[in-house]
Amino acid sequence: RTAEGSRTGAGTRTDTGADERAQRRADRAAGERLSTAPREESPEAESGSGSGGGVPAMGVIGWIRWFWRQLTSMRVALILLFLLSLGAIPGSLIPQTSVDDFKVQEFKDQHTTLTPIYEKLQLFDVYSSVWFSAIYILLFVSLIGCIVPRTGQFVGQLRSRPPGAPKRLTRLPAYTTWRTEADPEQVREAALGVLGKRRFRAHTVGDAVAAEKGYLREAGNLVFHVALIVMLVAFATGQLFKSEGGKLVVEGDGFANTLTQYDDFKSGSLYDSDTLAPFSFVLDKFVGTYEESGPQRGTPRTFEARVTYNQGADGPDRKAVIRVNEPLVVDGTKVYLIAHGYAPVVTVRDSKGKVVSRNAVPLLPIDNNITSTGAIKVMDGYRDKNGEKTQLGFKAFFVPTFAGHGKGEMFSQFPGAQYPVLALSAYHGSLGVDSGLPQNVYQLDTSKMEEFKDENGELLKKMLRPGEKLDLSNGEGSITFEGIEEWASFQISQQPGNGLALGGAIAAIAGLAASLFIQRRRVWVRAVRGADGVTVVEMAGLGRSESAKLPEELGDLAAALLTTAPVAAEKPETAEGPETAEKPEGPGNPEKPAASDASAPSEGPDAATHEDDATNEAGSRPVHPAEAPAEGAEK
Repeated sequence: RTAEGSRTGAGTRTDTGADERAQRRADRAAGERLSTAPREESPEAESGSGSGGGVPAMGVIGWIRWFWRQLTSMRVALILLFLLSLGAIPGSLIPQTSVDDFKVQEFKDQHTTLTPIYEKLQLFDVYSSVWFSAIYILLFVSLIGCIVPRTGQFVGQLRSRPPGAPKRLTRLPAYTTWRTEADPEQVREAALGVLGKRRFRAHTVGDAVAAEKGYLREAGNLVFHVALIVMLVAFATGQLFKSEGGKLVVEGDGFANTLTQYDDFKSGSLYDSDTLAPFSFVLDKFVGTYEESGPQRGTPRTFEARVTYNQGADGPDRKAVIRVNEPLVVDGTKVYLIAHGYAPVVTVRDSKGKVVSRNAVPLLPIDNNITSTGAIKVMDGYRDKNGEKTQLGFKAFFVPTFAGHGKGEMFSQFPGAQYPVLALSAYHGSLGVDSGLPQNVYQLDTSKMEEFKDENGELLKKMLRPGEKLDLSNGEGSITFEGIEEWASFQISQQPGNGLALGGAIAAIAGLAASLFIQRRRVWVRAVRGADGVTVVEMAGLGRSESAKLPEELGDLAAALLTTAPVAAEKPETAEGPETAEKPEGPGNPEKPAASDASAPSEGPDAATHEDDATNEAGSRPVHPAEAPAEGAEK
């Protein structure tokens, strides 16, 4: 019997240990899946290694599955997003062909060593380069591959109910317990009401109430990633279907939104010119005022273009004012004011005094005080004193506020036209425009032209005030500086997807805030009747991540539940010693039966120890979550 009893006892201990380990695993599984993040598996796990010493070959399918899991992981998505941000830096620092060809050419002329390297790396066309497109597409695929399975899992969690309570609630990070005279059913019903008022999803499972809250955390996470995809789609749509052009308009002139009216025009690869919005406008007046004194002298105070526009072929005339960052919006097309300058009005006459040309010639500003340079070209209508057709060219240098002779170089002292001066130097011959090659309107090609000479045989040049004229050599004619007008440069852009990008950005911020500040947590309330007829209430909470607010929230829930299930009063001591009531069976708190037979001592230190245990574990006061027993502790 002794040997058999020993074997039986050993088997019982072994079975008990296995049961405890299985229960621990079940307890951990009850709350570990609070996230829809997919589990990452290593190539070894995918190939089923572990049964032998080596790692068997995965095969093509195994490697493809492993690569797909890596690509769709959040870690790789963040890396790709970071690489995309880094890739956009060169596009901001290096001139781009899609934005300004002239700046790109100027950069190439100044950096002959870097230019071949930049061209091989496609740094002049960053946003359409192979490497930027590859990062963009991989990020797009990664986000979609990450979101689709997580969305399915999240929908499944929303349709399911919170899991039942673990067997040992004392193992959870936040825990409290007390004894009450209320019935277990009454306690569970009150717990459902309390949790429902706190917006927990709650239901009764066996002898406990299971509740969960914070689903918006994962919803915010999914919204954030969906918003990133929306922003990527909006960016791609804008690049493929956009159109952008520039137009310089002198006061009194106008613009119609057709391709032939643009000074320069660029569009996306899928853009259709038939989608140009039909509208036109006339620049009535440009108004620019500047600070005239103090340390901010010359700073613009007013910078606006007053226009008259109409929508469609027969639309009514409407007045509008275009300011910096306040564009005119017509049928989805935006007209931005981007620059301003002066256009001297000059009149050119031939040797007989006949007016050959009279127009306002826009000049290009070179500094903040609108010191301007340019060229005045007379291509048709001029004949020299011999009656032969030829072309005239004048290099022009204009300052709106001249400091005066003998006061330094000819540069403007103020952006306003307080003392305008126009300096001209004269040439005649061929301007080179008949070759059909494009020319810069602000530059004069003198390679096939001859200089007009003054009395000293030098290049004929003169500084003119409004109303003054420059007489050409040998009575070849004259050029008169009549006055000045102002011009404004506009950017007309049509870029679909801007509203979609804005909505995606707002949704991304809202989703990120929800995923950062909302905590997903579960709460269980167990109410069972003990052997002595007193109900034992246990409450425990589990969060997805550690938080100091979880014990506080559990304490608040316990306080609310105490109004329905108050703490039971302690039983009085008898003359023979303290009453050793039976402790109810509870998770981690088994009580000894009351001393009711001769074999159980009614007095002595053992009885006192049992009474202390009953008071602390399921006694007359709730145990604060911070005082919960450590994991695995049992009395």
